[in-house]
Amino acid sequence: MKVLIIEDNNDMASGIKSGLSGEGYVCEMAQSVDMALEKIRLYDYGCILLDISLPDGSGFTILEKLRQLGKNDGVIIISAKDSLDDKLKGLSLGGRRLFD
Repeated sequence: MKVLIIEDNNDMASGIKSGLSGEGYVCEMAQSVDMALEKIRLYDYGCILLDISLPDGSGFTILEKLRQLGKNDGVIIISAKDSLDDKLKGLSLGGRRLFD
């Protein structure tokens, strides 16, 4: 499975990539909204791990663009944000809830 890790913290993104690659997943990384959107336009992913707080905008923009493009890539939101509004917005845009 091909996984896109959208995370601006390089240490965290590298750690996730290392763990997933060790399990046989093919991983790509993006550190910004612009970089992520470029990759999403070019490739399909089995799963996208998405941080909401990025240096050039919100991960919610990426979720909205995925749906506009008709992409059905699975999205797991990885974020330190814990507000109910953020959780509801992420779910309404197509993110999946795995745990509290």
